[in-house]
Amino acid sequence: MADTRRPLSPHLQIYKWQVQMITSILHRATGIALSVGTLLVLWGVFSLAYSEDTWNQFKTCIGSPVGMILLFGWSWALFYHLCNGIRHLVQDGGIGYEIPQFVRSSWASIIVSIVLTLAVWAYVLTSGGAA
Repeated sequence: MADTRRPLSPHLQIYKWQVQMITSILHRATGIALSVGTLLVLWGVFSLAYSEDTWNQFKTCIGSPVGMILLFGWSWALFYHLCNGIRHLVQDGGIGYEIPQFVRSSWASIIVSIVLTLAVWAYVLTSGGAA
């Protein structure tokens, strides 16, 4: 009979969570979220092109609390993916591969994406642009 007391895969026991791991996972997740969120944007574009009634229905859905949360999350995903993509582009130039620089740039991509998201939403909400 097989020995079932063996440990799980070593990565589950040895590695600690680090910001580099989180940014890598978040980059992939936000890429998927942006792809799915694009369907929401397309719904808006097509409803605008179709008729005023469908546009008003879209505005009602997107202006609901759930719709606003989806838009907020989608905008953060957009800014995070952008910031982390720029970080990767800089690293493709051979800059920032030392561990301290890598950690700083990882945190910078997270922090800058949050700041950009909050800045855009502060502008949208204060200018009356939200649905």
